[in-house]
Formats: sequence, structure tokens, C-alpha cells
Amino acid sequence: MGANREFKSTVFSLLFSEPDILRELYGALKGFTLPPDTPVVVNTLEGALFRNMLNDVSFEIGGKEVVVIEHQSSVNPNMPLRILMYIARLYEKMTAGRKAFGGKQVKIPRPEFIVLYNGVAPYPEEDILRLSDAFEDASSPGTGRDAPPELELVVKVYNINRGHNAGKLRQSRTLEGYSEFIGKVREMERPGEELTGAIKKAMEWCISQNILKDFFERNGSEVINMLFNEFNMEAELAAEWEAGLEKGMEEGLEKTARNALAEGLPMEVIRKITGLDLETISQLSSQ
Repeated sequence: MGANREFKSTVFSLLFSEPDILRELYGALKGFTLPPDTPVVVNTLEGALFRNMLNDVSFEIGGKEVVVIEHQSSVNPNMPLRILMYIARLYEKMTAGRKAFGGKQVKIPRPEFIVLYNGVAPYPEEDILRLSDAFEDASSPGTGRDAPPELELVVKVYNINRGHNAGKLRQSRTLEGYSEFIGKVREMERPGEELTGAIKKAMEWCISQNILKDFFERNGSEVINMLFNEFNMEAELAAEWEAGLEKGMEEGLEKTARNALAEGLPMEVIRKITGLDLETISQLSSQ
């Protein structure tokens, strides 16, 4: 299976791209074994992008369920919103040509949404993300703020790092192998050394241990390129988050300084409270 030239795929989406493996993965996450003849149809939308990355995996099971699985190294609280937009597009594609505006009900597969987490930050075995957590507080009278939300989307999050959800990983050798591979890459990373070297060493180790051996032998060069890009994106996103946090703290201090100026506090006192220099405080006072 070749890499898409227009969009950047991921090691996860490349690995979990075959019906047999998806059947195994879904059964492991749900705690049962799907019959080998259960139809699985991959329906990942290539237009659903985040920074030119494909959505990881979506597939139908027997025409009755549609499963959307995202793999993340840092759990995004906006994932329910992103998946809502994705599933709407997916249902639109599924029902194309069918009379959704007619008098007869159009049947659609029941959805299920899953995030698989394998980042370095501590995270619980399982978690739940809800779309309703993003809703604005309906505090004005008559808005029905105490009523249950009329739109909800629930995302189940599973930690797939080594040492977590061992039962689920054991039931899917592919998921277990992927977890072991990523853990080995991080274990072999060295400051100042090329990341590609750690990826190659981890892949060679996995092959020697018969972990995803066929996959690595078929896709070795693609895996190196993909994972290199993924890890670089992780670092980029972490840097953006830290920059955003720093900017937010700075804006918060400036807001505090403005409030203090409005109350008539001396600049020297404001400097001690906020840590801002007198020149900055003076500029704020003239704005």
C-alpha cells in the first residue's frame, strides 16, 4: 500500500488499513471476538484534514455500525467537535442519492467514536470526552440550562502505551505490536541524535522479535518517513502550546496591571505584583 502523495498518512493509518486487522482491533477494544466473516468496509474520508493529515481510520461493520478511530499523542479536548463535523460528512457520503428529505426514514449505521492515546504525558487507562463539555454556559433565564443537551457526542479514549490496557493489547497483536514499537522508539531516542536512527533501531529490534515483522519488511522506508514527520509534528504542537501558554500568562499579567492602574495603584506596586517592567506598565497606562 503506497503512501498518499497529496496527504500525509500516519504509521497508524497505514498499519490499520485492512479489514482483518480492523476486525481484530475493534474486537479487542470492545472485549469480544468478531466472526472472521463479519463484513468490514473502510470508508475513511481523505478530505477530513488536520494540518494535511488524513483522518486515521473509519470503517463500517456489517453495514450496522460506523466506527471512527483517531490515534493521538496528546488528547485534544476539541476531538468531539472535530468528529461531529467528520461524521456529518461521512453520513452525507453514505446517504448520497437516498431520499433524506422524503417521507420514508433513511437508515444509517450506529456510530462509535474512539481515540487511542500513546503520548508521553500520564493519562488514565480510559476516559470520556463529551461534546457537551464545550457548550457555552446557558445562564440567561428561559434557556433550559438544567435540561440535558439536545445534541451530544461521546468519544471513548483508551491509553495504549506499554503497561496500560494490557488485556485489550493482548487481544490485538497488531495493536500490541504498534504500542511496543512506539515505546521502543521513545526508549532509543537520544538528545542530539537523529530521530531516524532511533526509528530504524526500534524497527530492527521489532523484526528480530517477530513484532509486526511483515509490516516493517514491506513498508520500512515509509514507516521511517511517516514517523519522523509525526514526531516532528508532536514537537511543533508542544512548542505552540507552550508559546500559547506563555502568551496567555503575559496577557493575564497585563490585564491585572490595567486593572491596578484603573484603581490608582502606584506603578512600583504594580511592578512588584505583576513582575512587569516599569516601561511596559507605563505603556499600558497610556493605552
